[in-house]
Amino acid sequence: MDQTIGNPVSWAVRHISASFSHVGDMARTVSGEEERELPIVNSLSLQDLRDALAQGYDDFKTFRSDLIAVCTLYPIIGICLAVMAFQGNLVHLIVPLITGFALLGPVASVGMYEMSRRREAGQETNWLAIFEVIRSPNIGAILVLAVMCFALFAAWLGAAHIIYLMTIGTWPPASMGSFLADVFGTPAGSAMMIVGMAVGFVFALVVLMISIVSFPLLLERRVGVPVAIATSLHVVSENPVPAMVWGLIVAISLTIGSIPALLGLMVVLPILGHATWHLYRKAVT
Repeated sequence: MDQTIGNPVSWAVRHISASFSHVGDMARTVSGEEERELPIVNSLSLQDLRDALAQGYDDFKTFRSDLIAVCTLYPIIGICLAVMAFQGNLVHLIVPLITGFALLGPVASVGMYEMSRRREAGQETNWLAIFEVIRSPNIGAILVLAVMCFALFAAWLGAAHIIYLMTIGTWPPASMGSFLADVFGTPAGSAMMIVGMAVGFVFALVVLMISIVSFPLLLERRVGVPVAIATSLHVVSENPVPAMVWGLIVAISLTIGSIPALLGLMVVLPILGHATWHLYRKAVT
C-alpha cells in the first residue's frame, strides 16, 4: 500500500515528537556506549573512487527531480549570505564563504547518505527520507559532529578575516572595485591569496580527515563521535593517496558547482553525497 504524508501539521507533529523521543539518548550516543571498537577499514583504490562516483550518479538519476527541488536551498542560502556580506561591508569574506561551503558539505549531505542507505536496503525512498535523519537513534552524535563542522567553518571565516587585516588591512573595504584592485593589483593582495589558500587547505584537510566516513558510519551503526572520527582518521591513514584524490575531486566539483551563482550545487552536492555513502561502504566493513 502506498504511503502518504497526510496533512502537513500532523506529519510535522509526528516527526517532531519522534525526534524528541531521542533526546534522552543523546549523551549515550555521543560517547557510543553500544560499540566502542573501531570497525575494520579496507584498502581503497582509485577504481573504488570511480565506482563510488558512478554509484552516486546512479542514485542521483533515481532521485533527480526530488533532489534538485530540495537542493535549490543551497544556492539560495549562498546568495543570501553573499548579499548580507555586501551590505555588511564584508565583501572580503564572500570568497571564503563560498569556498568554505566545502567544510559544511558533509553536513549538507547527511540526507543524501540516508537516501542511499535506504535504497541500498531496498526500502521505499523519496526526498522525505532526508528528514528521517532526525529520527535516527544516533541523532545526538550526528548533531555533535555537525556542530564541530560548523565551528570549523566559523573558524575559517575568522582566519580569513585576520589574513585580510594582516595583508591588505583596509577595513571595511571602500568598495568592491577597490577591494578587487587591492587583491589583484598589489603585493599585499597576492600575499593574501597565497596565505589564504594555504590556511584554507589546512581547514579542508582537517574536515576531510574527520568526516570522510564519519557521518555515514553514525547513520548506520550505534557508535559515538570519537569512534566515528577515529575511523575516518584510520581510513585516511590507511589510504592516503585515494583519500587525497577524493578530497581533490570534492574540492574541484564544489568549485565548478559554485561558479554559476552556486546553481551547480543543486547537482554536484547530491552526486557527491550519494557517492560518499558508497565510498564509505567500500572503506568500512
